Order: sequence, then C-alpha cells, then structure tokens
Amino acid sequence: MSVKAKKHLGQHFLTDEDIAKKIADSLTENGYNNVLEIGPGMGVLTKYLLTKKPKVTVLELDSESVTYLKEVFPLEHITLNTTQEKFNILEGDFLKKQITQIFNKEQVAIIGNFPYNISTQIVFKAIENREFVPEFAGMFQKEVAKRIAEKEGSKVYGILSVLTQAFYDVEYLFTVPPTVFNPPPKVDSGVIRFIRKENYTLPVDEKLFFRVVKMAFNQRRKMLRGSLKSFNLSDSLKEDPIFVKRPEQLSVQDFIELTAKIAENGI
Repeated sequence: MSVKAKKHLGQHFLTDEDIAKKIADSLTENGYNNVLEIGPGMGVLTKYLLTKKPKVTVLELDSESVTYLKEVFPLEHITLNTTQEKFNILEGDFLKKQITQIFNKEQVAIIGNFPYNISTQIVFKAIENREFVPEFAGMFQKEVAKRIAEKEGSKVYGILSVLTQAFYDVEYLFTVPPTVFNPPPKVDSGVIRFIRKENYTLPVDEKLFFRVVKMAFNQRRKMLRGSLKSFNLSDSLKEDPIFVKRPEQLSVQDFIELTAKIAENGI
C-alpha cells in the first residue's frame, strides 16, 4: 500500500532516508520524553523518531495516511528501543487540537515536514503553547525558514522573526532540494530548530508586545512614528530616537523596550 499525495493538504512526501534521519537527529536531549510529529505522511521521519524518544505521537489529518501508518507501524511489530513506552497514531488537525489534551500538560517537542500552506500557523500555535513546548524542529519552505531565523537589519526580518525569537533561540540548520520529495515542490525547503529560552516570559504586556510588532511591520517602510501613530504617542515620546527607525532595524530587545515605552505613555 502507498499513499497518494493530496494537493489540497499541501502534501510532499519526503523520500530521502538520510535527510529524514538528519531531521530526527536535530532534536536535542533536553530531558523531555514526548515528541509530536505533525503530518507524518508515510512515516519516513517517524521510524527515526522512534529510536530517539520514549513517547512518540504522530498526528495526521489525512485518513489514508492514518490507515497506511497503522499498517506499517502496528504496535505489536514495532522494534522499539528498551526505553520505548508509547507510540500513538492520532487522526486530526493540529490547528484544532489542544496540546494539553493530548499530553496532559507534559513537555513535548514538535517536529515535522510541515505543509507550506499552514506552517506559519503551526509556529504561532507552538508559541502560544510555549509553556509546554521546549523544542520545535522541522521543514518549511526555505523562504519561510530563513525569515523565522533572520536577525534585524535584513529585508526578510519581520513579524514571524520577532515573535519567535522573543521566546526561542532559532537556528537554521540546512537546506533541502525539491528532488527528495514526491511530488517535488517548486522551491527549496529549509530545516530549522527552536530551543525555548530559559526565561520565556516577557517583562512587558504580551498582548501589547504582539500588537506593537504587528503594527510596526504592517507598514514596514514607514518610520515607527508613522506606523505606530494610532497609539496616540505623546510629542515628548515621539522625540525618542527609536521612533525615527524602521521596524527591521529593531532587535527583539528593542521591541521589548519600545513596548515598555508605549505602555508608560498610557496605552
């Protein structure tokens, strides 16, 4: 049995065993037991994850893939390492699932070959659940992966860069060509890894921080005094040198300090 890739689900099945192992090996040994693989497809990555962590759960939206996985990975036939405790195959949409319902507030690493069309939504959900997600690794469209990992001063540095790097240390690991997928996508892919920061809470109001970052980059060509004018900044605050900068010039720490200044302004 094989599974036909479905365009509406953004499926591109990884076929290269070496790359699958390399992605699995990107997970660190940070003391947590659970791994959640999103969109396992035909399980090329899954079998390597099973050798790395005691508890592996795969979550797949495509019912055909779920049927395939249950045939290929029947629990009684999986050769597990001595520490293996559990392997779960779940059917469903990650974006509609509550992580705490699956793992009961345990720590869990997220990994996968993510569908391009929902990859940023997956990242934002991981950020929302960062209390339970110490690590996140996987494959994205290369352009998106580079954007997430980019630092200030770059034209591709943006909302996704700041909001991810506020809570995680992000590393771009390697590039993957289209030829190792079936069907091949039209662009290169990139594998990145996030490691949650030791202090992953902000010293400012989180909702305000998100609002400032998004508003600044929504008009990224403008100086901050223009893009953030809806905050009704005082004249004295607008004299601060930071307001003549454009958003791509600001580091994550700069955005934190900017949020604090706006909060002090009475927002």
